[in-house]
Amino acid sequence: MTEMNPATVYSDGDTDTNDTRQRSLESMAAERYSRRQALYRGAGATTMAFMGTSLLAACGEDDGATFGSGITVSAGSNVATSAGRVVTLNGTVEGNASTTTAPAWVQKSGPTVALTGSGTTVSFIAPAVAAATDLIFQFSAKPGFGDIKTAQTTVRVSPAVLGFTAVAHSLADIVAVPEGYSVTVMTRLGDPIAAGVSAYANDGTDGDFDKRIGDHHDALHFFGLSATGTPDRATSTRGLMVQNHENITQTYLHASGPSASPRPLAEALKEIECHGVSIVEYADAGSRKWSYVQGSSFNRRITPNTPMSFHGPAAGSAFLVTAHSPNGTAGRGTINNCANGVTGWNTNLTCEENYAGYFRRDAADDAKRTTAELDSLKRNGITSRTGNYGWSTASSTDDRFTRWNATITGASAAADFRYEPNQYGWVVEIDPYSPASTPRKRTALGRFGHEGAFVRVATGQKLGVYMGDDSRGEYLYKFVSTETWAAADADASDRLAVGDKYLDAGTLYVARFNADGTGAWLPLVYGSVPKRPASGGYSEYTFASQADICVNTRFAADAVGATPMDRPEWTVGNPVTGEIYLTLTNSDNTNRPYNGTNAANPRSYNDPKGASNTAQLGNPNGHIVRLREDGDTTSATTFKWDIYLFGADATDADPTNVNVSGLTVANDFSSPDGLNFSRATNPSGQINPLLWIETDDGALTDRTNCMLLAAIPGHVGDGGKVTITNTNGGTATQDTYVGAKATAANLRRFLVGPQQCEITGIDQTPDGRTLFVGIQHPGENGTYAAPGSHWPYTQDGSTPAATVRPRSALIAITKNDGGVIGL
Repeated sequence: MTEMNPATVYSDGDTDTNDTRQRSLESMAAERYSRRQALYRGAGATTMAFMGTSLLAACGEDDGATFGSGITVSAGSNVATSAGRVVTLNGTVEGNASTTTAPAWVQKSGPTVALTGSGTTVSFIAPAVAAATDLIFQFSAKPGFGDIKTAQTTVRVSPAVLGFTAVAHSLADIVAVPEGYSVTVMTRLGDPIAAGVSAYANDGTDGDFDKRIGDHHDALHFFGLSATGTPDRATSTRGLMVQNHENITQTYLHASGPSASPRPLAEALKEIECHGVSIVEYADAGSRKWSYVQGSSFNRRITPNTPMSFHGPAAGSAFLVTAHSPNGTAGRGTINNCANGVTGWNTNLTCEENYAGYFRRDAADDAKRTTAELDSLKRNGITSRTGNYGWSTASSTDDRFTRWNATITGASAAADFRYEPNQYGWVVEIDPYSPASTPRKRTALGRFGHEGAFVRVATGQKLGVYMGDDSRGEYLYKFVSTETWAAADADASDRLAVGDKYLDAGTLYVARFNADGTGAWLPLVYGSVPKRPASGGYSEYTFASQADICVNTRFAADAVGATPMDRPEWTVGNPVTGEIYLTLTNSDNTNRPYNGTNAANPRSYNDPKGASNTAQLGNPNGHIVRLREDGDTTSATTFKWDIYLFGADATDADPTNVNVSGLTVANDFSSPDGLNFSRATNPSGQINPLLWIETDDGALTDRTNCMLLAAIPGHVGDGGKVTITNTNGGTATQDTYVGAKATAANLRRFLVGPQQCEITGIDQTPDGRTLFVGIQHPGENGTYAAPGSHWPYTQDGSTPAATVRPRSALIAITKNDGGVIGL
């Protein structure tokens, strides 16, 4: 048995108060013994030779066994465990058992579990329970002659608890996990995913990235795949891994680093195709031995060059007209894909985040723009004169490259790419089961720096999509579908058509967090959104249509008075309560001076870093907000909120005003980013689900590399009101609402990544026994000549050569005893 303790002794308080004297058990046993001795004496030597030791065993039985049937069976002692643990039942048989009927285990009571194995030994995963619950199992065996013999044992299962020792801070160049867990490196930068493509040389000479795994592994999801190639939500042994490739570490992609501008066409194409999304078949060879299938017909790369179609209010509008799509309905590719979302109909949502920096605008462009256009470009960050990586310089005629120059050069929008930036910043729906399908950009969900798009599907309710805009001082959004969820759509064959139904028509909202712990969803609907007043270097902006609001969503959110937040990143929902969690990664002193806080972003402080005590001002460690919709409905227009956790350096942070959550060195963290609740299909996602927290940190990296934590959170309102005193350049107080304190029981560090990495992307198999995690940009601060990391080549404990280049990769984590991860 695993992690077992004797079950609590049970007493019903029964004492002997009946003075009617029946025969005692002892007297009956004595009489029976006497009868068997007589039988033994009368059997004679011939009979004994035939029966062998069976008769002796039968003499040990006290159950009315038939002559010659004697065996003794045992089901073992009663034991105790907790949800998600592996329980092994060992039965024993003494004596001459039947050779035709094998011993067997059956469950007699308690929540039903699946028994694995046969004969005397079986095992199962302890189920989720809300309180200590007894499961009774019966072991049976048949003697050579006579009746089946049985015995029972009780397994007492308690509610889920974190079942691992916290991983310590680490600056090593490996992925560190708790004792009892193993790491398998899966798809890495450059791994071939098409038949006939060579192995990755990792020396800068490789090409064909439209057939290889991209760089900077980010959000991911495991889509179960049946034997016939259709969706299977229950399988944990075969699936399609859909993963974002957010960005690149440019120096490692070329033999001697990148060339200067004008960029060689081959170099620019390689960099472009390293972005986007990959879809790859994963398979378990047995006992969670994972690998990927290189030549699978489902494998696909979706890059910035892949055809796309636009849907929703902005589709076909003048805002999306380009030389490639004069009618504004088509586009090419997706870029800077960060977090994700998963629909209720087996499709993936990939989100375009920091797209703006990839575009170039020459100085001469400003005079050709209207004031409204210039303000829109500025508000969305499209101000670079070169564009990331200088792709537009690779060719003057090939529009795979010229489209990254948004400068007005033609007589109309249909003659150039002035509005190409408007084709990015969207949520993109992908059908992973249909390799030939065209991804669809869902404009009703707004255009901004989409970090993620958590989809909440609830019976009898409209669909809710919760989205963060990952930039300092930006907002939290929600989209509510016009249509109410119909369960039949879950298994529709035309999955993108279902997306049309739920994602193209509805109401887009932005959040206002009130000072009293309540909040409101403010609709962004044409006709009700006022003009954005002139301020901050922007002129007054008047909206012309719903398409305008969808393209210039940030302006609309400004206009209605949404609450600016500290880099809103991932959103995720508790599968049991429906509560929504939002990571706020951090903020600098410009956005959060001591007197510039609000209740939902209440801290402003200095977190000195390293031996030099370099100042880190504002809210450098970030926090996590959670909210609960009033009425627990997706269409609610009001909610309640609190701050679930505050990031902090536990070693030296002010325990009252900075380390508000009471973190210790076993669970302190900084800059929360990725979030994920365990799936509701296994014990770690039921009753009180595990929450997984990933970090994208720069503030605490003098102490430890980025990390993954496991938490068992409470609920909105389980803490209370506090007053924080901020002393960053002045003194000001800020009231806020906080969750219950962190403890060793509800928050622990589960993983620490290699050097200079970010922990990004997380999902698990439906059974919860494999956890997939993305390791992004290890060694990002190094160069091809002097890499900043050598991972994943260091994961097995070896010491690679000094020039071995690191690679972003996805890992599979399993528990050595086969149990549910984290419990």
